[in-house]
Amino acid sequence: MDENLLEVRDLTITPAGAQAPVLQDVSLSLAPGERVGLIGESGSGKSLTAQSVMGLLPEELRAEGSVSLQGFDGNVLAAKEKTLARMRSDLVSMVFQEPMSALNPLMRIGDQIAEVLRIHGEVRRGDIPGRVLDLLTSVHMPDPASARFAYPHQMSGGQRQRVMLAIALANSPRLLICDEPTTALDVTVQKHMLDLIAERVAAVQAGLLFITHDLAVVAGVCDRVSVMYAGRIVETGSVAQIFTDPQHEYTRGLLASSDLESTDARGKLYTLKTALSYAGPTEAADPTGVAGSGKEVASDDADEPATASTGEGLSTDTSAPLIDVSGVSKHFRSRGLLLRRRSPVRALDDVSFSVAAGQRLGIVGESGSGKSTLLTILSGLDRPTSGQVRVGDIRVESASSTALKSLREDLQIVFQDPFASLDPRMRVEDIVSEPLVARGMARDERLARVEEMLLAVDLDTTAMRRYPHQFSGGQRQRISIARALVTRPQILVADEPVSALDVSVRAQVLNLLTDLVDDYALTLLFVSHDLGVVKHLCSDVIVMKDGRIVESGSTEDIYANPREDYTRSLIAATPSLAGALASAT
Repeated sequence: MDENLLEVRDLTITPAGAQAPVLQDVSLSLAPGERVGLIGESGSGKSLTAQSVMGLLPEELRAEGSVSLQGFDGNVLAAKEKTLARMRSDLVSMVFQEPMSALNPLMRIGDQIAEVLRIHGEVRRGDIPGRVLDLLTSVHMPDPASARFAYPHQMSGGQRQRVMLAIALANSPRLLICDEPTTALDVTVQKHMLDLIAERVAAVQAGLLFITHDLAVVAGVCDRVSVMYAGRIVETGSVAQIFTDPQHEYTRGLLASSDLESTDARGKLYTLKTALSYAGPTEAADPTGVAGSGKEVASDDADEPATASTGEGLSTDTSAPLIDVSGVSKHFRSRGLLLRRRSPVRALDDVSFSVAAGQRLGIVGESGSGKSTLLTILSGLDRPTSGQVRVGDIRVESASSTALKSLREDLQIVFQDPFASLDPRMRVEDIVSEPLVARGMARDERLARVEEMLLAVDLDTTAMRRYPHQFSGGQRQRISIARALVTRPQILVADEPVSALDVSVRAQVLNLLTDLVDDYALTLLFVSHDLGVVKHLCSDVIVMKDGRIVESGSTEDIYANPREDYTRSLIAATPSLAGALASAT
């Protein structure tokens, strides 16, 4: 350990009672001040590796091998909890993916940072408040003096992640582990967080182990990369080497499926299966075994396109826009950060736009720009403070309950988190058919419709008897899409449906949405903070900021010639594989 800050050797982890290990012969090293990326899809073993380094493995897992840290005497895997507690924060610290789960919701932010300093630090008790303020200032927290008295729920996702970084760096650890710290953040907030992590790591001269499935992100942060698949490290090298001359076929598959600007002959994004075929190896040599869920999303030899939307509820003049939003505003009364005063919030401010039948419209903007408020008004879940909303021939802002019921059959939403939007106690058959039960449809007809929808989203009909927790994230999102389409709507609204998915699963879902929009003659509203995804999927885009539309037009024009500084900042902050490749070389 004279040279390396971290040394992991032959790490193998086996669940109790299991024959096969979930992590096998994992070895990696990290020098003082070095930044190493650990990339791979969900289930590849990235987080288990990080937990091993932190001494946080669950008791039901049996670990073999060794984990050594500079300044720590012995093998982390064999150490007692009391010894590990002293190691954490002083030698190694971690920033988790979901700060809302990692922070105590009942404690003020300042108290949570102070707790770390009291337990692990050498700061005198009287100096702790000043040190807390210094830490919040160092992570560029807006109004740090007030923020220390706030609770986690009173902060944005980016602010909570800043708090997590302040806690992690409170005692200047030698090694910082970041486990997907920016996955669900807006692109501009993500860029600020990545810049901040790099800045703070350099300031305390710490090593960095950065875990992610986003290759473009890791290329901008790290010096070296290790690629994980199925519990093993399959390739290690410099960022430039991995990104420009990958040796392992799985790495080549990840690179190709990550690229939103590269498509196959049919105009589809590469999934791992098609990417591997494209990159060289034959289909039989596919090492992943996870190439979709058995067959490609859109097969060239498909028999017939799916049945098109019937438009049973909405009737509209085909010469008029299907959706027309005119002068819509929505105001809320909201308390300040410390609940001291009430101030008006203009969630939407004089928003106007129209959508033609069959159009694919992207709605982009940062958190708080008004995207979600707009969706709730369009779907009749809320009413505007002023303005008019027409969907088909329904005036949404003044619609009766009967009209709203008809609207919701023809305007369906796919949410960002499928696990939260699917009832964990219901089988897939009941989840997908639930909207049809409300219609009074006969059971045989319901089952036939459910089977049709599951096949349309590339799931086998055996899925009908299973529960949501028995599926992967990408499969759960397919179930959400099937439920949304089972009423045969005219309009599909997708609210950040791929933001937390692995790159290859993201490609599968985007390909699926493309096919379904065509086959079912859908009008698509796609809400995202990822302009790269919107560019691939949508023909037109509106850009929102502070409740207003600041720019709109064709996607091609907006990307090529953005008029507003805000739009340019969004485009510049969006990680791209092409940009990562350029920076790597």
